[in-house]
Amino acid sequence: MKKSELKFLVVGAGALGGITAALLRKNGIDVEIVCKYDDYASLVSEKGLKVSGVCGEFSIDIPAFASVSQVKNEKDIILLATKATDMMEAAQSLISILKKDGFVISLQNGFCEDELGRVVGENRIIGCVTGWGATMESHGNFVMTSRGDFILGYPGKFSDELLSDLSEILSCIVPVRTTDNIRGHLYSKLIINSCITSLGALCGLYLGKMLMIGKVRRIFIEIIKEAVEVADSMKVSIEIFAGKLDFKKFVEGKSIYSDFRRHIFLLAMGYKFRKLKSSSLQSLERGKPTEIEYLNGYIVRNAREYAVSAPINNAIVNMIHQIEQQKRKISVSNFNDPFFDRFG
Repeated sequence: MKKSELKFLVVGAGALGGITAALLRKNGIDVEIVCKYDDYASLVSEKGLKVSGVCGEFSIDIPAFASVSQVKNEKDIILLATKATDMMEAAQSLISILKKDGFVISLQNGFCEDELGRVVGENRIIGCVTGWGATMESHGNFVMTSRGDFILGYPGKFSDELLSDLSEILSCIVPVRTTDNIRGHLYSKLIINSCITSLGALCGLYLGKMLMIGKVRRIFIEIIKEAVEVADSMKVSIEIFAGKLDFKKFVEGKSIYSDFRRHIFLLAMGYKFRKLKSSSLQSLERGKPTEIEYLNGYIVRNAREYAVSAPINNAIVNMIHQIEQQKRKISVSNFNDPFFDRFG
């Protein structure tokens, strides 16, 4: 595939998908977008996409569709930017329009590449870690809230010329790194989301207030310990998160000093990102399901497969599902559940 001839499709017109499509289109890339809903697709077709924030402010026209079935031409690269809860249905629809030598780039939170591979083919998946922030103010109106990067890699093979070409193309959005250990990067982000996103959904607090609670910090640490043990059994080499947090070193040591060090780190993180609100909490507040099965749920499933114990992650998965089913309320009192008694 020649770089200049690649045809792209972005599936999912939330904040991440919308900004990705808009910046690709602005930089002359052949790209279209699927918005899922008829009225949303019509709005984008008529008025285009509007982007502001740290990437500047602009509006751009772009071909938009309500479903993949409406897309006329086969695509070389499909960027799947739906919620993880919608991705399997979306993935099934991609098979008919993905070229035989094409690839799907997964932009989901959590570890989704394995399941996507079972639908579109393991050798047709490119994993991606997204390290920048965005929000959707209204349909077709997006704000890039923070800068960061993309990390791209094949889950089952080494980098090649195509990955280098994609890195160059996507660098019009944010800087791009390629890696031969995308699984380690995905797992690293999964761990932090399994702590911040999931615990925030349980209690309803911003990160700063949540990590001021000693009991929560102890639960946070235990989630990481279980996740690291599962990764060791899976033979996943966990990458350092954001170039700063080495999860394996973080959980090392049983002394009072080691524990003090962990708590100080979490307090500092909570202060720095004190206004961070859990994405799963936001989903619950909108009456939508969370991505818990692709976060803590992924840890739990692999713990079972490799005969590793992960009771805290399992309890969190169950509690979040109870909230989704309206059998439990979002409340700080969830940390008083008898299951958490050993954390003080």
